Amino acid sequence: MNFIDCVTGTLAPYVPNASAPWDKRRVQHLYRRLSFGATPDEVTAALTQTPSALVDSLINQAVALPLPPEPEWAYWDVTRYTVREVAVEQIYGWMRRWFLDMVNHGVREKWALFWHNHFVTRLEVYGCPSYMYQYHKLLQQYAFGNFKTFVKEIGKTPAMLAFLNGVQNTRFQPNENYARELYELFTLGRDNGYTQADIVETARALTGFNSLENNQYCGKINFVPALFDNGAKTIFGKTDNWTYDTLHDLLFTERRVQISEYICQKIYRNFVSPQVDEDIVKQLAVIFRNNNFEIAPVLRTLFKSEHFFDAGNIGVLVKNPIEYQLTFIREGGFDITWDEEALNGLIYLASELGQSLFNPVDVAGWQGNRTWVNSNTLTGRWQALRLVIFSLYEKYPTQYVALAKQLSGDSNDGEFVTETLVNHFLPSGLQTQEEYDRAFISFKGEIPDHYFRDGSWNLNWETAAGQTALLMDHLIRKPEFQLL
Repeated sequence: MNFIDCVTGTLAPYVPNASAPWDKRRVQHLYRRLSFGATPDEVTAALTQTPSALVDSLINQAVALPLPPEPEWAYWDVTRYTVREVAVEQIYGWMRRWFLDMVNHGVREKWALFWHNHFVTRLEVYGCPSYMYQYHKLLQQYAFGNFKTFVKEIGKTPAMLAFLNGVQNTRFQPNENYARELYELFTLGRDNGYTQADIVETARALTGFNSLENNQYCGKINFVPALFDNGAKTIFGKTDNWTYDTLHDLLFTERRVQISEYICQKIYRNFVSPQVDEDIVKQLAVIFRNNNFEIAPVLRTLFKSEHFFDAGNIGVLVKNPIEYQLTFIREGGFDITWDEEALNGLIYLASELGQSLFNPVDVAGWQGNRTWVNSNTLTGRWQALRLVIFSLYEKYPTQYVALAKQLSGDSNDGEFVTETLVNHFLPSGLQTQEEYDRAFISFKGEIPDHYFRDGSWNLNWETAAGQTALLMDHLIRKPEFQLL
């Protein structure tokens, strides 16, 4: 796999031309990065729009999308949980809901998942369904919103207060855990514009979120004035009686350049390329600052840009386990009955591959990209998606045939059908004719060559669905399939 290419282009809007046409490949590139892939019908529709109009449409729809209805247990506290099994079912029920939202509302949920891996909490630590819901609601609500407000709100969620010890942070016994991660992971980056003394003083400004119930399961967490450190604190060289709100105002005033560049670099690395173009990042950071830390203007500029659509940025990121499954299903255009069994299966497989919803590996989150693929995990990825492929074949065989017909124009040329399927699922196709020939061998299966040579074979044969599934099983083992 070649992750390094000579990428050019600026943040100017991408204008299709002969050397960089607005074609299926670039449409899929946009959908794979901004969402969880596009169905064949969505690709066809996208090609009738300009790139800029499509980006605006996708982001506008995501911004306008209503939040999911609150579950009845959204704010339950310790008094409502007398049976542990009730909490477990609420947790898994909401995970199923999130997976279904990823399928149906991929743009917003792709970004909610990104922020979940930025503002990390771990369900295994706090364990409470209502904490989990309130945290997740913010991820969806601010996915394209104001980052400064996002940071303020996320730090007050019970999930974060429990996970990073905010409930133990009082004027009598300050706890520096959240203060450190607020700077190191959430806003500034490691060793970037703060000192240990700043962390100590910031912890004092963040004191007071506590209650008599904080050591109980799902206990209510409130701000208790008596536990707040009401003295003067010196942070970033400024002395005042900084409070939770004024501390955040100070942070976004005194360190606005560092915050904007850190967040824009993280967006670039996760959605454009692991090889960061620092000039592009600095330009995005200016847009971020000029728009008072609104996220959407940054994303509109980036995803409309000629830089994003440069061929060198296509197929250079490794799919995470959720992308690995959902992108295949979405790009196959499979119309699936999303029952509890199907959703539980995808949740389980993602977890087995290292991406357990609401439980990133640690406070720094899943490191992503190449870390998803190594000699130990690659076989597991193949086996997991193989289960998906043949489960779909068992339940919806005619949909494999419909996909092959749609992509190939119902061709009876087996090699052409193979090529169209390969190029549909791989960001840049295969590298050599020999590899396409091997793919065709997988597609042929046990059918003798002469049926393909004399043109008697076609996609109406009863073997066509199985042949397509076998080709998919071949493709998922290709290095290129791991990429988006």
